[in-house]
Amino acid sequence: MRLVRRALFALLVVVLVALVGGYWYERPMLLTGTGYAAHNACAVTNVAGRANPETDLPPNPLVPVLRSSASGENGVQGSVLGVLARQTSWFNEGYGCTLAEQAPDLGVATEVTKPHKFLTTGEVPVPAELQAAVDKAFGDGLSAKDAKALGTRAIVVVRDGEIIAERYAKGFSPDTPQLGWSMSKSIANLFIGRLVHEGKIKITDSHLRKEWTDERANITIEDLMRMTSGLSWDETYDLGTPITKMLYIEPDMGKYVASQSLAHPVGSFQQYSSGSTTLMCDIVTDKVTDGSAHAKADLVRTELFEPLGLTTAVFEPDAVGTPVCSSYLWATPREWAALGQFAADNGAYGDQLLLDENWIHQSNLAKPVDKFEENNYAAGWRANLTADGEQVDMRLPSDAFWAQGHDGQWMVIVPSVNVVVVRLGFSPTTEDEGVFDLVHDVIG
Repeated sequence: MRLVRRALFALLVVVLVALVGGYWYERPMLLTGTGYAAHNACAVTNVAGRANPETDLPPNPLVPVLRSSASGENGVQGSVLGVLARQTSWFNEGYGCTLAEQAPDLGVATEVTKPHKFLTTGEVPVPAELQAAVDKAFGDGLSAKDAKALGTRAIVVVRDGEIIAERYAKGFSPDTPQLGWSMSKSIANLFIGRLVHEGKIKITDSHLRKEWTDERANITIEDLMRMTSGLSWDETYDLGTPITKMLYIEPDMGKYVASQSLAHPVGSFQQYSSGSTTLMCDIVTDKVTDGSAHAKADLVRTELFEPLGLTTAVFEPDAVGTPVCSSYLWATPREWAALGQFAADNGAYGDQLLLDENWIHQSNLAKPVDKFEENNYAAGWRANLTADGEQVDMRLPSDAFWAQGHDGQWMVIVPSVNVVVVRLGFSPTTEDEGVFDLVHDVIG
């Protein structure tokens, strides 16, 4: 009997060690899931003002076991079944939500006092000539299941600087902030353009990190903006990859990206990398401020949101104050449209020119490189002309360019006809949201 007990005890020890070891082996992957859950619940509730954050969780095997709950003052905790891999996201007024062990000290956000004219416009109905196109964009002719999968939440159409049509899904309005995901990269381009316009940085600046004493010293701000830095990266949105590790595990995202080795010679390979854009914003906010978390987090507000009158927009920062320029801009549909019109107007707003007059044109020229993942990717925007001069989509004029984000976020700008179309939604399983068809129908 004693031998049996010893054997059972030994077996129990082996099982426990295996369970603990398995948990710690899988913990980095679990943390990306709980970090996503915590950030999503915090932002959807506090930034967007919605009570259903679960509707913004993507299809994933972890989702059924993810839990979120209040944690301290202004915190939301994400976990697996309430006990494992716990992470907390903290809400700060004006800055949105930040994943961190403790609430970051971001200070008071600069107040935007004079709203953009789009934000004071009464709701604009869809005119008869666009009704069929907008209805199609909302999936009105589809089954309830397919319309839900399409997931359109907002359409805003602007022509000649005026909103001419808009429509919103149930539970959404002109005042509901929505996450742009990688559309944020295009707005980061406008932010960098503001700093260049004011003479605070040059896109040719190199030697950007003191620890880059090797060939990485040759990386320029333009390389980061155009994603030709050569830094090793994997943009696959899966548990435990560099992009999800950056967003959901690393407190200092810029430092993490900067630690990556060179996988390609600088300037030779265009590789889509959210890490490049966030590192760029870490570098420039350090360069032009005192480096404090408040100064870094507030810089986009003072340089871009305040001059344009974007009263609701927030660029969420990481735990050290770096705006997560790759992914985390929340703005109302009309604010997204205002940013698009700002780009369509070559950086002019009202009677002010806020960007160098050639900035937008240069930002939307895809430049040839030795190798590329996307040969129409320019400086934070996608262009309708590739680096070889081939037209990407024949439905749109050749001068069209656009911002595009995860889960079906689009902002298409066609300067030649002065049209901006914004489409926001939640479309994780949809292959084509029909945005180019919509823009084509708007242009006529």
